[in-house]
Amino acid sequence: MATPEIHPAQCIEPVMRSIPEGWFLMGSDDGRDDERPAHRVWVDAFQLAAFQTTNTDYARFLEATNHPRPSSRDDPNFSKPEQPVAAVSWFDAIAYCDWLSRALGKTFRLPTEAEWERAARGGVEGEPYPWGHTAPRDLPNYATRWKSGPEPVGLYAPNPYGLFNLGDNVHEWCSDWYDPGYYAVSPERNPQGPPAGSRRASRGGSWRHHIKVTRTAARSSIPPEFKYADYGFRVAAGGDFRLER
Repeated sequence: MATPEIHPAQCIEPVMRSIPEGWFLMGSDDGRDDERPAHRVWVDAFQLAAFQTTNTDYARFLEATNHPRPSSRDDPNFSKPEQPVAAVSWFDAIAYCDWLSRALGKTFRLPTEAEWERAARGGVEGEPYPWGHTAPRDLPNYATRWKSGPEPVGLYAPNPYGLFNLGDNVHEWCSDWYDPGYYAVSPERNPQGPPAGSRRASRGGSWRHHIKVTRTAARSSIPPEFKYADYGFRVAAGGDFRLER
């Protein structure tokens, strides 16, 4: 089947934030077993979208490619334009990145786990959450948020790198295969996960969990073909990266 013609005017480039190169302490010795050991990691400079990919963003992709629609599109709790797109598989997220790259003439992709955590920490060491030490229950309006689905992106303050909704709303797909013991053998420069696996890594919190907001070091994963109502993504660009599909 021929690839549909792509018109750049149909595609609005995402708002990207520049994440500087540098070392940071990845993981946590106080968290779950798969967050250990905490270890120093270098990440090259890259860019990460300020916002999770929204229904509006994803609709342009669907219109241009006739890609299958997520089941959430027909549910009013998930179909508002500025909500993050949800119920997309890892393969759907990759297809979106490939389309966006062709449409805009530059390479977009999913972030690695290391890039995501580097960005979420905002250049600050030792803080459990993207905003610091404040417990989730003490966040503004925490008790009334996320009642039946994710909220529109960008409603609350960004982290020091200008990134919104890191740690809440929907889990965000990462490029890596997931391995709970990977940190013990991870390279110290630009780690990109193990070469193979059965689950893809994800980061960030979930609107449907009892605790809606996750710690920066917390890891999650599901098989790449799964389409859960609390899974979305944000795009990355640049950096030292290769994708094992």
